[in-house]
Amino acid sequence: MQTIFSDVVEQVKTLSFGEKAELKFLLESYLIEERREEIYQNYEMTKKQEGEFEFSADLNQLKRMLDK
Repeated sequence: MQTIFSDVVEQVKTLSFGEKAELKFLLESYLIEERREEIYQNYEMTKKQEGEFEFSADLNQLKRMLDK
């Protein structure tokens, strides 16, 4: 059975303050993890397309790398 978003919202309204706080913590954790996974997947995809990355903290070297 598929739950409708509005049903979930209504159910959340009935939770105690502590339960809502815990749910908020869990949702934030899930969102952070999803975003990390998205960033990682983008990194992996870019790495395959572009080859190796070159990192530098030297501003002049970074400018040269952009001019390539």
